[in-house]
Amino acid sequence: MKKNSAENLYLELLKKAILFEIWIEHEKNYQHPDNIIFHPTMEMRQSGIDWPPIAHSMIGRKRMDHLQQCMESVKAENIEGDFIETGVWRGGSCIFMRGFLEAHGITDRKVWVADSFEGLPPPDPNYPADTHSTFHTMDYLRVSLEEVQDNFRKYSLLDDNVVFLKGWFKDTLPAAPIEKIAIARLDGDMYSSTWESLSSLYHKVSVGGYIIIDDFNIDLCRAAVQDFRNRLGIHDEVKPVDQYAVYWRKTK
Repeated sequence: MKKNSAENLYLELLKKAILFEIWIEHEKNYQHPDNIIFHPTMEMRQSGIDWPPIAHSMIGRKRMDHLQQCMESVKAENIEGDFIETGVWRGGSCIFMRGFLEAHGITDRKVWVADSFEGLPPPDPNYPADTHSTFHTMDYLRVSLEEVQDNFRKYSLLDDNVVFLKGWFKDTLPAAPIEKIAIARLDGDMYSSTWESLSSLYHKVSVGGYIIIDDFNIDLCRAAVQDFRNRLGIHDEVKPVDQYAVYWRKTK
């Protein structure tokens, strides 16, 4: 794609808006109801290491740019399947995926938006690794379905090609009517969330498709990925996106 093409200019502006880069200096004045103190900087937003008070995504510029590169690759190589994110927070990554499809006039792929929309689950006895997890206590991570849908509307990107899967992954993902996946972006933090996402979706990822793990730096998430890959004998190279996220392409 040409750097200054209309499609690329739109996608660049979309990223700036989703990440709140244009107005980041105003976020430091935001008063969070839980008295969370924010000191966002452009450097932090680039790396996705801050928890944004206003921005619609916390993955940062590097991971957002990488997501675009994956979508460009899928489009250029005609890798079959939809896009899905498991664990969407305010919906920013999914909004960008839908914007990418819109910019290129792609109508035969869907964006699946999977989340409890109630925060993270409490530790499940079936996953001992999560025993001491406290993610479920963090109200900041709870974003309602209605708020995420409203965020899509703000960008004029809420339509029938966006499908919401509301509920715990163990309940929604196995039953989701998804046939093929070109990009699976997993952002579940916990062992259970990561394992359930991989076990329910991996077999649907097309050869050449991308698996992106947002929280590989978190011990619980990394353990689930490693255990899953070992169980299935997956040897595709795991490559870094930045200091937190990794990805690999499915080769068989």
